[in-house]
Amino acid sequence: MDKITILWVDDEIDGLKSQILFLEGKGYDVVPTTNGQDALDKVKETNFDIVFLDEQMPGMSGLETLAQIKEMKPTLPVVMITKSEEEDLMDDAIGSKISDYLIKPVNPNQIQLTIKKILDNKRLISEKSTHNYQQEFQKISLTLSDNLNHEEWASIYKKLIYWELELGKSEDKGVADILTMQKNEANNGFCKFIKNNYFSLLEKANKNEMIMSHNLMRTSVFPHVEDNYPVFMILIDNLRYDQWKTIEPVISEYFNLESDKMFYSILPSTTQYSRNAIFAGLTPAEIERHYPDLWLNDDEEGGKNMHESELLTKQIGRLGKTMKVNYEKITKAAQGKAIADNIKNMMHNDLNVIIFNFVDMLSHARTESDIIKELANDEAAYRTLTSSWFEHSPLLDIIRSISEEKIRLIITTDHGTIRVKEPSKVVGDRHTSTNLRYKHGKNLKYEDQDVLAVADPGDVELPRPHVSSSYIFAYHEKYLVYPNNYNHFVNLYKNTFQHGGISLEEMIIPIGNFVSG
Repeated sequence: MDKITILWVDDEIDGLKSQILFLEGKGYDVVPTTNGQDALDKVKETNFDIVFLDEQMPGMSGLETLAQIKEMKPTLPVVMITKSEEEDLMDDAIGSKISDYLIKPVNPNQIQLTIKKILDNKRLISEKSTHNYQQEFQKISLTLSDNLNHEEWASIYKKLIYWELELGKSEDKGVADILTMQKNEANNGFCKFIKNNYFSLLEKANKNEMIMSHNLMRTSVFPHVEDNYPVFMILIDNLRYDQWKTIEPVISEYFNLESDKMFYSILPSTTQYSRNAIFAGLTPAEIERHYPDLWLNDDEEGGKNMHESELLTKQIGRLGKTMKVNYEKITKAAQGKAIADNIKNMMHNDLNVIIFNFVDMLSHARTESDIIKELANDEAAYRTLTSSWFEHSPLLDIIRSISEEKIRLIITTDHGTIRVKEPSKVVGDRHTSTNLRYKHGKNLKYEDQDVLAVADPGDVELPRPHVSSSYIFAYHEKYLVYPNNYNHFVNLYKNTFQHGGISLEEMIIPIGNFVSG
């Protein structure tokens, strides 16, 4: 076992030499420092196992230092050491997620017991998670060899995300690598499933035998509007199932979770196609056919999701329903705050639809910003960033406000996203669409094994922008790059989060159904 490394922060560190010598004699590696700023620098440079932090220091206080440590490394255990037993102080520290606190003076045995209690607990949780997944691994592998249907694929994905979140707490990186390999195997199988069954899935959705984008409202939202209290439908753009599982517990503090289901995004798994389909209750080809003035193809100028409210109104009319509907799209915090302040007035509507675009903006910002790339450098960090946004967002303010009323809350998304890793060359003319996960155009040339190719867009209920247009959809972690400046774009987009193609992460997405207490 590697030596446990401790950071001890105290402005009177010289007076703690006997405690430090005791710990070093027990095999611990202790790094002393006298102030908060130096502590933060050391936390950046070194992977400590635990931090002992003096609360009362000149300059940056212990609580201020704690807050910044938790921003950098949320899971790093911090033990607060203080001369004070004031209740408010301890409330502040515990609210900032300390692992324990000790009152001065502390003796060496007390310190050692605290270390064992915290780190052994982490180790036991880690070992149990690893053991349980090893038992589950074989079952999942055997299931992947079966001829799975759409429900079974959703169940497999749910299990894989459960283990991804559980093993995120584990210190065994080897077993996490095994899970990654199994998830890749599952995604490869899912791509074959979509290749062989996508058209039949559309037909099932048309018959309401499964839920996809274009029948989501009529199967999962409108039936609840017939109850005697308002329905709030909140759609968070570009929210993956793993991100959903990190924010669901926060929502459950205010609402009772009635059901946690998954449904399928249509292809392309992008806002333009999937979200328009949700609100129109139609496939993209049907939208273009019935409402040509409300549909724009990729190569046409203008916003591609400017008519969602009108499409929703038309769907309600086609279904012969009567309801008072309010539709809001939030792209700035001030808009969200205004809605939170206006909840009382919204209670007079049968259905309130609220769109939040932040997660999609975060995904695109990660491509363009080195800082965001650094903050969200893998799936776990991306989840953490999403969770942090949610807990400080106007969306949570809205949820708190409506929890005081008798309502039904439905939270969902339009598609997910995947971190792309493997470039695939595509050749097309200047009218070819620009998305990295799907393309449509004339005379496309591509690597057959990397994409699902659809020669006739009508086969998958998509518009045909030009007479000879065809579509291709990237599989799993592929991203589509033109030969021009190939190396530049390969490096620019590698390991960025993209959507529009075929993967478990993009296509199998959550819908949570809550009721107020």
